[in-house]
Amino acid sequence: MLTILVPFLASTSEAIADSTTASETQPVTIRFAAKVGDLPFSCGSNYRLGQPATNQTLSDFRFYISDVALIDETGKTVPVTLEQDGKWQHQTVALLDFENKTGACTNGTVEMRDRIVGTVPKGNYTGLKFSLGIPFDLNHEDATLASSPLNLTGLWWNWRLGYKFARIDLQNSDMVQSTNKHQQQETSSGFPIHLGSTGCQAGSTIEKPTSCSNANRASVILTEFDPAKNVVVADLERLVSSSNLNQNQPKTAPGCMSEPNDEDCTSIMTNLGLPFMNRPVTTQTFFLVE
Repeated sequence: MLTILVPFLASTSEAIADSTTASETQPVTIRFAAKVGDLPFSCGSNYRLGQPATNQTLSDFRFYISDVALIDETGKTVPVTLEQDGKWQHQTVALLDFENKTGACTNGTVEMRDRIVGTVPKGNYTGLKFSLGIPFDLNHEDATLASSPLNLTGLWWNWRLGYKFARIDLQNSDMVQSTNKHQQQETSSGFPIHLGSTGCQAGSTIEKPTSCSNANRASVILTEFDPAKNVVVADLERLVSSSNLNQNQPKTAPGCMSEPNDEDCTSIMTNLGLPFMNRPVTTQTFFLVE
């Protein structure tokens, strides 16, 4: 009898434990939206952006977030356990994708994603915290071998630098002027914004880096956020509010590629709440609650 009852009792105990765990948690969905001021982001649509304002066509709008947590009424930060769906969420990382590979968005994917899904302990929550970026231990994997959503090579630089935490690409009808290293005039027709880590050090080109001098992972805290009612808005108009999108610093890549010597990144990094060029860190303005 004992040899029959012991497995039965063990399986019953496991079922009770699973039931107890489920009863102590609640599902949570956190919705995101990509906007340009009051207008929704749309592939190929034209917007007046920057300072001075110029016509820009948007061709990509994707970003990774990680370490998502809700903030309860006492101010305690409570991590969200992400659903491991094998596609949009992996470990503590989630991809938000607002392009659909139509029109100007030729570098993207057809499928879109505007939310994260997971569970939290039961409670009342009034705030949200997350990082714009990917944790160091996951950031330096081979995208051709990584699990989804870290397998998108269009969101990956290389093994040493890692992923593009955000990819927001702008195109314009006016040619952006810059000067190359040979003092020759060069032109490009876009202002890509690619956020990622720089200054990553490794023993050789075939080794993972041991550290990066510029992690460039932005911490975001949003108060007065109710996941049942509110949406997190990523507002491109705010991000480039002080950027001249029709100029490019000489001897640098077009737009902002997160390089620490690129002054085209200065106001963008400031609006992300990141330290840059010895400027003091300020509160980010890219994300807001609606």
